[in-house]
Amino acid sequence: MNYDRDALRRQLKLHEGFVPHAYRDSLGFLTIGIGRLIDKAKGGRITEDEAYYLLENDIIEKEGELFSRLPWVRNLDDARQRVLLDFTFNLGIGGVLGFKNTLRLIEAGRYEAAAENMLQSKWAGQVKSRATRLAKAMETGTLEI
Repeated sequence: MNYDRDALRRQLKLHEGFVPHAYRDSLGFLTIGIGRLIDKAKGGRITEDEAYYLLENDIIEKEGELFSRLPWVRNLDDARQRVLLDFTFNLGIGGVLGFKNTLRLIEAGRYEAAAENMLQSKWAGQVKSRATRLAKAMETGTLEI
């Protein structure tokens, strides 16, 4: 391998373009980024390592959103921080901020009541076991995965 890899990257970006979301290419196949085929029907995919790379970027982004909007979350224990980060990953920061009563209860240290609120939400009906697991962790301060 004796070609200029940086030049090849520039060349492929020029020819493929860059699209930061999934789109259908000229043949109708799902693609992302710089011509990355992800359509299963055509053999496309990402690797687990790539998924973890993307996940790490998402975690950093969600941490920033959560801690900047709700700085008191930094004072919670590990399990409860992870509950709220999971919540943010699932709902986005706007969705999390919509849980005003639950957030007030968490900030006040009323974790059992916060867990009950979580389980009574529309969200809990949508995500079922995830909600049960996260509410239990909010109540107990323990999150086993």
